[in-house]
Amino acid sequence: MVVNAVSAENDNAFLRAFHGSLTSTLRWHDLDAFWVVLRDRADAGWYIYALGETPPNDPVEADTLNAFVTEIDALLRKEHQEDYCAVVYADDLQAPALVKIFDPNNLGVSCGSSDNPPLPGWVLSLHPPVDIVAMAQTASRRRWWQKIFS
Repeated sequence: MVVNAVSAENDNAFLRAFHGSLTSTLRWHDLDAFWVVLRDRADAGWYIYALGETPPNDPVEADTLNAFVTEIDALLRKEHQEDYCAVVYADDLQAPALVKIFDPNNLGVSCGSSDNPPLPGWVLSLHPPVDIVAMAQTASRRRWWQKIFS
């Protein structure tokens, strides 16, 4: 089911958080510190949603979240070879409930200052996600995603 984000936003905690204010992990050391915070909260009931895939119905176990963090960190460092990070955003860097992770191969203007900022590649949320209208993932990203959760 695809949800019209504008009409459903007032009724859905996920959409309110998704469209809410976020803070960037600007530098790589900021991301390192953020991963520690996220891993400390790994058993909080996180949903891992790859946009373009069917939203998950159930939160993942702590081990699954930690494995995803390890894999996404490696992917970001390999494919975003800049001296800054700025591809991971959270609603609160010390007590996150929603995290957007942008695909290094589809950045555009991720800060939202353009008329059509790109959607994140992945969202971690404590709220059950709803389907966000998104471009389909590339075949290589789909294989990467399926490898983690196969």
